[in-house]
Amino acid sequence: MEPEKMIPEKSADRKTLFGWVMFDFANSAYTTLVVTFIYGTYFVKAIASDEIAGTALWSRGVTITALSVALLSPFLGAIADKTNLRKRFLLISTIVTVAGTVFLYFVKPGQVMLALWGFVISNIAFELTNVFYNAFLPEIASKDKIGRLSGIGWGVGYIGGLAAMVIAMVGFVSPETPWFGFTREAGANIRATNLLVGAWFAVFAIPLFAFVRQPFNHCKDSIGQITRQGFSDIITTVREIKKYKQIATLLLARMIYNDGLVTIFAFGGIYAAGTFGFSFNEIMIFGICINIAAGIGALIMGFFDDRLGGKKTIQISNIALGFATFLAAVSPGKTGFWIACILIGLFAGPNQSASRSLLGRFVPKENETQFFGFFAFSGKLTAFMGPLLLGVLTQVFNSQRAGVAAVILFFVFGALVLSRVDEKAGIALSDQSRASL
Repeated sequence: MEPEKMIPEKSADRKTLFGWVMFDFANSAYTTLVVTFIYGTYFVKAIASDEIAGTALWSRGVTITALSVALLSPFLGAIADKTNLRKRFLLISTIVTVAGTVFLYFVKPGQVMLALWGFVISNIAFELTNVFYNAFLPEIASKDKIGRLSGIGWGVGYIGGLAAMVIAMVGFVSPETPWFGFTREAGANIRATNLLVGAWFAVFAIPLFAFVRQPFNHCKDSIGQITRQGFSDIITTVREIKKYKQIATLLLARMIYNDGLVTIFAFGGIYAAGTFGFSFNEIMIFGICINIAAGIGALIMGFFDDRLGGKKTIQISNIALGFATFLAAVSPGKTGFWIACILIGLFAGPNQSASRSLLGRFVPKENETQFFGFFAFSGKLTAFMGPLLLGVLTQVFNSQRAGVAAVILFFVFGALVLSRVDEKAGIALSDQSRASL
């Protein structure tokens, strides 16, 4: 059946939907300030001994995070499904993220390993929050509205990240006299942005824990039994992968096209500075504009997702992202590059949002968290390939443009794999699973 003709299911009440969306608003501050724009740069420039060593260490920290999340997420997801402790796992990972982020404020220049491990621990916990959080989506949204809810969440998340970044820049990074008595000595004003992130995450995550309910079924099994059952469930899922063909194909496709997105976000600012001579202020404006465009795109395309289906929405975004990347690679001046950046922003949000909602339409009721664990796995396992290819081709051709042009391949091959997904069959199998419970 077509996505728009599905028999409507009952969605959760407004408080539940609000609580779920607000977690996206809460957690985006971490990605924006700690990972992308502020703390990562501060680590490289001020905490590490020099920028070369800092860049190498930071990349290793990101790699450790990616591998840890790839290994842990399906396993913890399986345990969460077995014990029905998803919400408790989400609370624990949220607390660890907040505590780890606050810890980074106390790490001063020269304390490299403390900073690196504080970041790694908080980042692993942050990535795991998304596993448990995303798994609530198919429970609280009906299949005919799951696309718009995912899109709203992603769009609100971009708004949250943008708002947190503006406050950080205005209150702590830019002024001669930072807010709340912080000084510029030893980068205290920059490190204070971690306190902002910790408080932001903690406060705006409260609505989810207050309003999103999950029935608790007491599990009498020991920790050892639960752990063995978690491994057993994963092995069973892998052995029965033919039964979940549509999910497996979707995750494989996402593994490819998501590498293209990871590379664009990781090297967009570097490319802007190196090829087009962007100043630091222009790069900050560049980041703000992409966040605004991505938020708008995710909000608008979420409604198209429910009407067209997740697969078509993702394919449209893959085509648009491939074209935008080509435009960025060949543009002779800043105007063409800016157009490419806005297009990337507009379709990056829908690409991520529709991937989440399409998996939400496919997952069987009894394995929701486990499959969203595999979703995190697919986003991390090969995330190094895009940056590696870009770096190699940049060196071989002595041109950043050649490296950026190679990113197009990830969107092309990802779209080709995704074309083999049968959305109707995936939804039908999920419906059968839920009807049998």
